[in-house]
Amino acid sequence: MSQNLYPTLQPKRRNAFIRYISRFDEAAVVRWAFVGVLLGTAALLGMDLREMVDRNGGLWGENRQQLTREFRVLPPAVTAVPSADAQPNDPRQHVEGGRETLSQPMTFALEAGGILRASGAIDPGSAERLRTELEARGEYVSRISVNSPGGSLDDAIAMARMVREYQLATVVEEGAICASSCPLFFAGGIDRQIAEKAAIGVHQFYAATDNIISAAQAMADAQMTTARISRHLDEMGIDPALWLHALDTPPRALYYFSPDQLRDYGLVTKPQRLARS
Repeated sequence: MSQNLYPTLQPKRRNAFIRYISRFDEAAVVRWAFVGVLLGTAALLGMDLREMVDRNGGLWGENRQQLTREFRVLPPAVTAVPSADAQPNDPRQHVEGGRETLSQPMTFALEAGGILRASGAIDPGSAERLRTELEARGEYVSRISVNSPGGSLDDAIAMARMVREYQLATVVEEGAICASSCPLFFAGGIDRQIAEKAAIGVHQFYAATDNIISAAQAMADAQMTTARISRHLDEMGIDPALWLHALDTPPRALYYFSPDQLRDYGLVTKPQRLARS
């Protein structure tokens, strides 16, 4: 008797399972299966990440702190670009002052008419020197005349914020250059003027360190630094798209902006010619 019942019970169990599955929408079943795959992948990535952290003594390894500090440095752009790579209307022919002058650490000198001249490379410590100068004589300063090949990114951004804090104007006069990280300093002016025969240029940054780092770490720092620069330009009222030209230009070259570009990106606030001082 029991042998005759077994064949009839097996189809009923199979039909019950099919009926249970049929209660769910087919798309929902596929979605849940996909979620399961994602969860499994995430678990595997988590285990790999934990292994990397244990191996390196941290997510970024022991060189992370030094990399972050030293990566945010733009080299002084004193080296001339080969003539074959020169841009149309290259403004370098108008730049006055030699390599030795521009390579010296930035100095600040107060002159008649409320002009504070900022000349030289933006070395680490430039921002602190500017702070000291403004705290001592800031009431006599109305604008800062910039002539610099660039340098420390941290100091350039710090000085820009200082300029904005003191509500000062910035200017690049005839024969002067403002390159590399210098435009980020110049951007702090509430009024920004650039003479017709001045050179404004940007280029890529690089890590000023001898440490051997992974490509992933270098890329992560590059992305964070680019984001920081973009936010800074936006806060200063300048189109962050300006920095795209820096990303396209090798570290030992310079991309020079035309007067129209300076106006379109908002780096200048007044299309006005400046008299030679």
